[in-house]
Amino acid sequence: MSDPACPAIPTIHVLSDSVGETARAVAQAAAAQFGVTHPKIEVIGKVKSAEQVISWLDEHARYHCETLGDDRLMVFYTLVHAPLRDEVSAYIDAHDNIYGVDLLTAAIDAISEISGLVPRDLPGALRVADINYFHRVEALEFTIEHDDGRNPQDLAKADIVVLGVSRTSKTPLCIYLAQQGYHVANVPLDPHTEPPAELFEVDRSRLFGLMSTPDVLVGIRERRLGAAGKVAHAYADPEYVYDDLEAARRLMRRLGCYVVRTDNRAVEETAQEILSQYLRLHDAPDGVRV
Repeated sequence: MSDPACPAIPTIHVLSDSVGETARAVAQAAAAQFGVTHPKIEVIGKVKSAEQVISWLDEHARYHCETLGDDRLMVFYTLVHAPLRDEVSAYIDAHDNIYGVDLLTAAIDAISEISGLVPRDLPGALRVADINYFHRVEALEFTIEHDDGRNPQDLAKADIVVLGVSRTSKTPLCIYLAQQGYHVANVPLDPHTEPPAELFEVDRSRLFGLMSTPDVLVGIRERRLGAAGKVAHAYADPEYVYDDLEAARRLMRRLGCYVVRTDNRAVEETAQEILSQYLRLHDAPDGVRV
């Protein structure tokens, strides 16, 4: 459903011989560039034949023509099976009313050309329940069990330990990293509580401190408190926040951890900085846990 506060864009039709999540994600990212964060997307997944696709597209084109007076269609497709993809591409190219975007062919061809490997033509390969899938599940379970300072006795077992004051995005960052296959623990810091002794036993190359600015943190905490702000005023008080950050900064210096700024950054940006540093220090290929 489109955001009523945003400009309208046409329905995006997604074709896939898997579940269509890749094309859906790209469609949403593209629509966001036009101020539409929730575009209308219709998906036909598990496509088996070109006839199935052609019937679906013809039906939608007729509906658009009858209801909107415009039979043009926007189609994003991720079809791995080459003969099927070729048939669908030929049909789309032959129809001026269909604006098609093939999201996989160029990427597959580039990898094949530079590596010399032959693609497997296996729909849904990204979601196959292989050893990496089970490793990500295990990493996510570990991360949930070690969120917000829980089970500090296991800190040395974590691939990455994140520490920071309240509202520096520790939990969403850790969940994101866990989805990449990393066992992550996070430790909340505040000036009135001693950090766990186990924190000082963690290899400093696995320690990452999150730091923000007082102004940004005050704003986040005020929004978090909402109507309860009067009751817990100190939590978002600028002087308290400044002291909170300074105490955290001193501890991070003692620990020798790598400090990452989180103010006005997406979780993905923070995660990329952490992984870049982590993989450099541990001499691991990108995306491989050590």
